[in-house]
Amino acid sequence: MKWLEMSTENCTVQRTLDLVGEKWTLLLLRDAFNGVRRFDDFRRHVGLSEAVLADRLRKLVAAGILRTVPYQEHGSRTRYEYRLTPKGRDLWPVIVALRQWGETYVGDPEGPVLEIRHRDCGAPVRVVVECPDDHTSLSPRDVTALPGPAARPRS
Repeated sequence: MKWLEMSTENCTVQRTLDLVGEKWTLLLLRDAFNGVRRFDDFRRHVGLSEAVLADRLRKLVAAGILRTVPYQEHGSRTRYEYRLTPKGRDLWPVIVALRQWGETYVGDPEGPVLEIRHRDCGAPVRVVVECPDDHTSLSPRDVTALPGPAARPRS
């Protein structure tokens, strides 16, 4: 079965985009990976209205990408921080890949806004697709995409 003959009803890319494919959601994830945890900090930094922000955070929590953790400042009511779950942290390579592509093709001429470096050696971090057996970087021309067990014919 060829790609155009396959149904995309159960496509995992589509399912992923349904959860995190909206611009504001990706920017919230970017900020969460950079240590932002509180509602007001997200609102100030990303520039969203309270209603849109609350909706996006609620969806990320419902999807298990973020979790809420209570905190209380002295003299204030209990509030909640938003922290990445293991499922959410698994999106880190996606955010880094988007950043990497952006730095290459639409970056500021002055250079990156944020550099991501390996803590131990200081080298810049980059995302690559590699073969797990020989650790060789791969391009789309180096791979074969075959129908998997969930592939269904297009109706």
